[in-house]
Amino acid sequence: MRPFRFGAVVRQADSAKAWAEQARRLEGTGFDVMLVPDHLVGERLAPIPALAAAAAATTRLRLGTMVLANDFRHPAALAKELATLDVLSDGRAEPGIGTGWMAGDYAAAGLPLDPPGVRLERLAEALAVLKGLWGEGSFTHHGAHYRVEGLDLYPKPVQRPRPPLLLAGGGPRLLRLAAREAASVNLTTRVLPDGSGPDPADGGLDAFLAKIALVEDAAPGPIELGTSILELGEAKAAAWSHADTSGLAATPQVLHGTRHDISDKLRHWRAEHGLTYFVLHHDRDLDAFAPIVEELA
Repeated sequence: MRPFRFGAVVRQADSAKAWAEQARRLEGTGFDVMLVPDHLVGERLAPIPALAAAAAATTRLRLGTMVLANDFRHPAALAKELATLDVLSDGRAEPGIGTGWMAGDYAAAGLPLDPPGVRLERLAEALAVLKGLWGEGSFTHHGAHYRVEGLDLYPKPVQRPRPPLLLAGGGPRLLRLAAREAASVNLTTRVLPDGSGPDPADGGLDAFLAKIALVEDAAPGPIELGTSILELGEAKAAAWSHADTSGLAATPQVLHGTRHDISDKLRHWRAEHGLTYFVLHHDRDLDAFAPIVEELA
């Protein structure tokens, strides 16, 4: 059985000092991973430079994204940026990547929001480019979306054969891709095709359990399973601005009750369903969640 791992999504800080203090706080509390989201709209730092700054302020904390939008960067450029982060952090990069989904990002930047199937095909091809460029020697790729000609990437990442990739998603096609290509899968609610938010029809315990079964069936070998904690503490109004969490109460995405209740619920999901990597979605919940991390990590 895998040990528990805990991550926290952190979005912003007013200064370099404040950002470094947040990173050191996570490291000192027992969190394993600091994660930065990737959206063009809203008050969020850019993920790669923010994680480089966090790397300079810490020694153990792993550095992740929840998650990079594939449509925002060519995978050859992203491969170089992530390899550089891995080198400068002494092998602590743990990137998460997805198709890109939020319609507001695309509209604000004047980017076309292609249908989900196209974005998924592009992501699959981008993963092949990332892995190829992180391998030894030069790499060539001729695909429907990307073309790379004999590129010998420098630097190569410290972690071999590559930094562990996380994929997050809730749709069957994306989850099958994640099962084949990722080291870790973050189980989420499926997103509506128009990018307006999560699909309200995809909530509930049965849907969550079906996603676990799908990933386990599709994975060629052992894979880390996890999810994001969207609501913590006493029952209250929906904590995630894009979704009503009321239908998720039976899943580990919503953790109500006392510290003892929450710890027991996480132990249950680890023992019975193999979920071991839990990501705190709101940094405002850090104070409440820190004692649970210290107990379980």
